[in-house]
Amino acid sequence: MTSEKVIEITDLTKRFKKLIAVNSLNLNVYKGDVFGFLGPNGAGKSTTIRMLLTLISPTSGNIKIFGKDLKSNRSEILSRVGAIVEKPDFYLYLSAYKNLEILGKISRADVSKKSIMQILELVGLADRYNSKVKTYSHGMKQRLGIAQALLHNPDLVILDEPTVGLDPQGIKEVRELILRLSSEKQITIFLSSHILKEIELVSNRMVIINKGTSLIEGEVKELLSKDSNNISIQFKSQTDISNIITASEYKSNSFSITDSHLNIQINEEKIPGLIHLLVSNKVQLYSVERKKSLEDYFLRITEQN
Repeated sequence: MTSEKVIEITDLTKRFKKLIAVNSLNLNVYKGDVFGFLGPNGAGKSTTIRMLLTLISPTSGNIKIFGKDLKSNRSEILSRVGAIVEKPDFYLYLSAYKNLEILGKISRADVSKKSIMQILELVGLADRYNSKVKTYSHGMKQRLGIAQALLHNPDLVILDEPTVGLDPQGIKEVRELILRLSSEKQITIFLSSHILKEIELVSNRMVIINKGTSLIEGEVKELLSKDSNNISIQFKSQTDISNIITASEYKSNSFSITDSHLNIQINEEKIPGLIHLLVSNKVQLYSVERKKSLEDYFLRITEQN
């Protein structure tokens, strides 16, 4: 990744009468990022995305995309941006190819057969290019929506909940496509999603917002590595492990015991001591697994704010 900023949001605010939907929001997206945009319902994510796409205007603050002010360079900037907001719509009785041809002409993109087929190949739909869209699964329609967003060869793609309503296979297909767009096409991705596991799997950087303002921003791996570790230790059943913990220096740690598993929140440097304690008390251990997840981190950050 580079230090070149693709999106720079500074003190962005949006008011709807008495409601402050976005409140002095700041964030930076760098070239090559797959950037996770996270927050609970009502945090201001969709409002922010609509401002990025100039569908609504900010009350105050500034948005720069590709280093240029969005308000004064709207047409130039949006010509380099692709997006899916909510559910993509198509002419269901036309083929995928024909849909892209029509949409390409509307957006004045290159609609040669070669270019359309290359995009369909990229999203994994080339073998169904001539099928009517009404025969597509929901996941296939989502991938066709991403194909639509790629018609004009954008440098930035904004995806608002691209896996909503998909089954596990559809989620996997969209995830793999996002990673392919980043690695093969070097497209910067701005990704809003409620499925935290997917953000953890595909994003290199993220921001968590709540009540319209950013709580924390940074590298996904770094933020999770700084967090406390949740450890799951599997042990031989019928061992009185609770008394061992409560009689030790770890009694203040948050822990629970279910189905022969000790789940405990503990700092990384204390893990060897805990294992030594259990072994010295003749507890038979079968496995020790670190359980750091974006979901745990997200809940802890948002519940504190």
